[in-house]
Amino acid sequence: MPASAEPRVALYFDFDNIVISRYDQLHGDGAYRKDTSRSKAPASGTQAAARLLEATVDVDAVLDYASTFGTIALARAYADWSTPVNASYRGQLIDRAVDLVQLFPLVKSMKNGADIRLAVDAVEDLFRLDGLTHIVIVAGDSDYVPLAQKAKRLGAYVVGIGVAGGTSRALSAACDEFADYDALLSTDAAVDDDENTAAPPETAHEPASKPSRSRSKKSTDAAPDAGVQPPKSGGAASAPAEPAPAAAPPTRNPGRLLLKALELLRARNDQEWQPSGAVKNQMQRMDPSFQERKLGFGSFSDFVKSRAGVVELDEAGNRIRIRPKKG
Repeated sequence: MPASAEPRVALYFDFDNIVISRYDQLHGDGAYRKDTSRSKAPASGTQAAARLLEATVDVDAVLDYASTFGTIALARAYADWSTPVNASYRGQLIDRAVDLVQLFPLVKSMKNGADIRLAVDAVEDLFRLDGLTHIVIVAGDSDYVPLAQKAKRLGAYVVGIGVAGGTSRALSAACDEFADYDALLSTDAAVDDDENTAAPPETAHEPASKPSRSRSKKSTDAAPDAGVQPPKSGGAASAPAEPAPAAAPPTRNPGRLLLKALELLRARNDQEWQPSGAVKNQMQRMDPSFQERKLGFGSFSDFVKSRAGVVELDEAGNRIRIRPKKG
């Protein structure tokens, strides 16, 4: 692989393992088996339904973290997707381009053999696909230790993600890097706080003589992201405004995407200021549909400036840098 190429990540998600571990972490060992059924979902309003909601796995948090290591070249989630609990996640996973691998229970104990299938696929991918630099294993089972060791011997950087209390020490030791799932949620919480408490950017006052129709159009253009100010257009006052081409808005809120990218990069490199190019690259890894021009901005810097209420831009020197605005 050329030295300048983007790192390529393969992610393998033992979904049952994480869902059960998260539920048991919050509600006690063995609680998932007692509270849930493989054939029907808990009735709405019951304690089991409320507990499942509380223990919902944040798929975006996992995938966003994995994307900080490079482009996610492939992502697979292994589970019995016919069960009601797992089926409730199918839409989220498909929306993030995760392949769902169906595993039916092989024995009466309901064990589905995800560990063996996942390990076989991962090793095969390392031999079959050129340029895979990182393997991300989302699981906590010690059965994945041989996979982590083999992947490292084949030259991959191995990252593990697991739930505290449900992760084997041997697995975390076998990885090059291991992340606690709760820490990923803390990153999301920090982004929420930043966006909610930041002062909104100052808006320019409209001239009194400006037709109300223009004001209405400006409000409509800003709808995809309420915190964003469209850039001011130059030119003579008499020149008619060019209509913006119709385009679908990004899948995720652009302002929050910016803040999430900054938070993830800071967690990775422990730097307060982040290069503008790295921030945009991370945003597009998390949401490939993000394009500042779709939002009406001529450049990424213009988009960042529109978020002056929550981020700061440093344009001194040859490199443009960005950081979250301090309260």
